[in-house]
Amino acid sequence: MINLAGKTVLVTGATKGIGAAIVAALHAAGASVIGHYGRDQDSARAMLERYPQRLHLLQHDLASAEGAQQLWEEALTLAGRIHVLVNNAGIYVASPLADSSAWNDGWEANLQVNLRAPADLCRLAITHFAALGGGIIVNMASRSSHRGDGPQHLAYGAAKGGLLALTKGIARGYGDQGVLAYALAPGWVRTAMAEDHIATVGEDKVTANLPLREVTPPSDVAAMVAFLASGLCRHATGSTIDITGADYVR
Repeated sequence: MINLAGKTVLVTGATKGIGAAIVAALHAAGASVIGHYGRDQDSARAMLERYPQRLHLLQHDLASAEGAQQLWEEALTLAGRIHVLVNNAGIYVASPLADSSAWNDGWEANLQVNLRAPADLCRLAITHFAALGGGIIVNMASRSSHRGDGPQHLAYGAAKGGLLALTKGIARGYGDQGVLAYALAPGWVRTAMAEDHIATVGEDKVTANLPLREVTPPSDVAAMVAFLASGLCRHATGSTIDITGADYVR
C-alpha cells in the first residue's frame, strides 16, 4: 500500500475525469489534497461532499497569465508546505490551418493552459521544494507529445511535447536539490471528452486498434500518480511513462 500520510499534494484540474480519479487515489493513500478547478461549481461541490476531510478546492483561471501564480500562492498560504505538484489541468482546443483567427486563438489557448501555466507552477514549486529539501512534480503530457496530434490540433500536440521537454529539463537541472520530475503520457482515457467521441464514432471503432481492446480507465493514470508521489522510485526522475494500453509503444 502506498502511504502518503503527512504529504500535501496540489492537483490542477481536480474535479473531473483524470483529475477526480487522481484526487481519489491520493486521498485513499492518506494525502491531504489541494485541488484546483476552473468553472464547474457543481463538480467542485460534489467533490467536497465526497471528501469532507483532507480536501480543499481552489478556483482559479489557468487561461489567464496570473492564474498559476495566484493558485500557488493561495495553496501555499493554506497549507504552508506543498510536497507534490500534479499538473493535470488541460484543454483540447482546435487550431485549424485554414482559419487564421482560429489558428491564432488555438495556439494561444493551448500554449497558455497546457504549457505556460504548468511551467509557471513548476517554477514556483522548484523554488519551494529546493528550499525545503526536495519535492515531486508530475506533469500530465499525452500520447500526442510523442507522435503529434491531428491536423486540427497541431497546437495541442506541440504544447504537450513542450511539457515533456520541460519535465526532462527540471529533472536534469534540479535533481541535486531534491526535486524529482516525471511525466505521464496517456492515450485514450475514459473521460467526458473521450465519451463524446465514442458516442459519435462507436466504441468498437475506438477500441479496434487498442491492444487491450478497452479504453484506459482514469484509475490507471491515478494509480501511477499516487505511486510517483510516494517517492518510491526516485531514480526514474526525468522519465515519461506511457499509459496507452500499448496503443503507442516507443
